[in-house]
Amino acid sequence: MNRTTVAALAGSVGLGALVAFGVLAKFLVDDGAPLAADSGLLAWSVAHRPDTAVALARGLTATGTGVVPYLLAVLAGIVAGRTPGHRMSAAGLAVLCLASGQAVRYGAMTLVARPRPPWAAWETHASGWAFPSGHTTTAALTAGLLVLAICLRAPRGRTLLALAAGCWGALVGLTRVYLGVHWFTDVIGGWLLGVGWLGLCLCAAARWLPDRFIAGTTPTAHEPTEDRHAPQDPGRGG
Repeated sequence: MNRTTVAALAGSVGLGALVAFGVLAKFLVDDGAPLAADSGLLAWSVAHRPDTAVALARGLTATGTGVVPYLLAVLAGIVAGRTPGHRMSAAGLAVLCLASGQAVRYGAMTLVARPRPPWAAWETHASGWAFPSGHTTTAALTAGLLVLAICLRAPRGRTLLALAAGCWGALVGLTRVYLGVHWFTDVIGGWLLGVGWLGLCLCAAARWLPDRFIAGTTPTAHEPTEDRHAPQDPGRGG
């Protein structure tokens, strides 16, 4: 696929997701109260919490923050790179994408300042405002980086590997609702922000990274240059 096409597609998807994120954020700020779906899903979660399920949800939600996402981002870079030098550069770019996305998420969270669900519903520790969910945004970005790396380089079975990474990213977000520390629209906001930021980062990479870093794309065509040492056409006027 041509790099220009990849950049245009990634940029369009990223921009569309960010626009949807902005619309959702504005709606939540203007409305203030939790949506009916938010309250309904929280009530269902509180009513369906056997000890085993809560323990599993806590373990899974813990992978969406701290050092784990950064280790997975480094792994994505290592998988995506062609050579040791390229792997180091790709790992650095993946970590930069994740860290900058988290910074954007924190800024949006501060601006929206949405309260979390009632403390009595919580089954795990949480801090800060609710929208967008930080665990969800981080896991979505990390899963997206892994999926991209798998699609670029993975051996046989990459469909199952990509599906596993995507399911992990989605499930981390859902555990935040199940454990009572986020409304479902906080999770939707995290997914949208993750997809949007990843799309913009991929667009930038496809446009500006050297050709040797990109696999599976066709380099941008350049105009042929005239060979100065080729014999002159005797029929051409001087």
